[in-house]
Parts: sequence; C-alpha cells; structure tokens
Amino acid sequence: MSSSQTLSSSTSPTGADTPVAAVAPPEPMFPGLMDVIARVSVRLGTGAMTVADCLELKPHSIVRLAQAVGQDLDVSVNGETIARGSVAIIDDSTSIRLTDIAVSKSEGVDA
Repeated sequence: MSSSQTLSSSTSPTGADTPVAAVAPPEPMFPGLMDVIARVSVRLGTGAMTVADCLELKPHSIVRLAQAVGQDLDVSVNGETIARGSVAIIDDSTSIRLTDIAVSKSEGVDA
C-alpha cells in the first residue's frame, strides 16, 4: 500500500503516446496541524508484580509479561491506541510494521 498515487506508465491507458499526469496527494484537512509533534509509544506488554519484587529489580533482571511471543504490539499517539503491529528490524534499527489501523470513531457512525 503506497501513500503516493503516481502512475508509472509514460503513456495514457488508451495506448496513445500522450503522457499521463501524476495524481497529486490530497490536501490535508488542517494544514496548520501538520507540523504538530505528538508522543508515539509502542507497548510491548503488561504484567503484574508486587512492590517487593519491584524493589528487588536490578540490571539484567527479567520481567515476565502476559503477552505471548508474536502477539501484536499496541501503537498509541498521545495515549490513544491508533494501530497494532509487529516488530520489524530494518538495518540497525528496531521498527514496527503496522498490521491493523484503528477506524476513527466518526467513520464507524452511520450518518
């Protein structure tokens, strides 16, 4: 799924030699908000432990999580879950590959 809607063909769909114009991406609804920085977090998992266990934590301690290996991670923006995904390693960077994007509340409402 590409965010760019550009035709790669150099001729029109009819086969004529006239070039096909690239389709420009749609203008954002709120252009003034496009540079606002939002905090993005990815939750690996959750767990429960006693205060006594927390006080015993030290470097190299292992904390068990409730999630199973391979289960999707939650992606949140400013505390609101917007997507789920899986861990992806690209070059020397840890990334997340989105597998499911939340439908906005307004999209799910019948008008």
